[in-house]
Amino acid sequence: MVEDHKHLHIAMFPWFAMGHLTAYMHFSNKLADQGHRFSPKSVIFCAFGSQCVLPLDQFQELLLGIELTGLPFLIALKPPAEAESLEAALPEGFKQRTKDWGMVTGEWVQQQQILGHESVGCFVTHCGCQLVLLPHYGDQNINARVMSENLRVGVEVEKGDEDGLFDRHGVCKAVKKVMDVEDGVGKEVKINHDKWRNVLLTPGLEKSCVDEMLGKLKELLPAKI
Repeated sequence: MVEDHKHLHIAMFPWFAMGHLTAYMHFSNKLADQGHRFSPKSVIFCAFGSQCVLPLDQFQELLLGIELTGLPFLIALKPPAEAESLEAALPEGFKQRTKDWGMVTGEWVQQQQILGHESVGCFVTHCGCQLVLLPHYGDQNINARVMSENLRVGVEVEKGDEDGLFDRHGVCKAVKKVMDVEDGVGKEVKINHDKWRNVLLTPGLEKSCVDEMLGKLKELLPAKI
């Protein structure tokens, strides 16, 4: 943890009438309770969107894998279909063991604001900051390959060759790889993030892409007679 807190200023103003901010408010309170002692780029944020519902065993393996990292975390997931509630789905003893440095919520959260917080250093998602890629279906698998193997901006969680399932050790391994920005894969991922960020923020890039697309479409039209 860092001793110098001059760069860790947190100002959050949740509005009680907006239910989707509840989890964000709880997380901000947890940050405050910790005395802002979370170092920059030290917190894991995990979210799979509103469509993904993990089976109970995979849900628990994911949580246990993140716990194994020993890093503070915020996990926003829907409860498994087999569980009566999110609380009932938690691994035995998980809540008590991680109560001072982690939070799991089934509520909607302000993902963009959370990812923009300087404390967040790793994003565990289905593909879509440092990225740990955990695809589930459809084009997520293709996106994961492109981002991890071609663009080199993330690390995909290893899965079993026979059953296609991940385990806690694979999750922990992937997270630790991207969080180690001083060496190896994590360093490469960080460099590539900065590179592609600069490319995507190039002035006029969006307009030039649209103009090029329109030009190609016009080429497909028959010449005027």
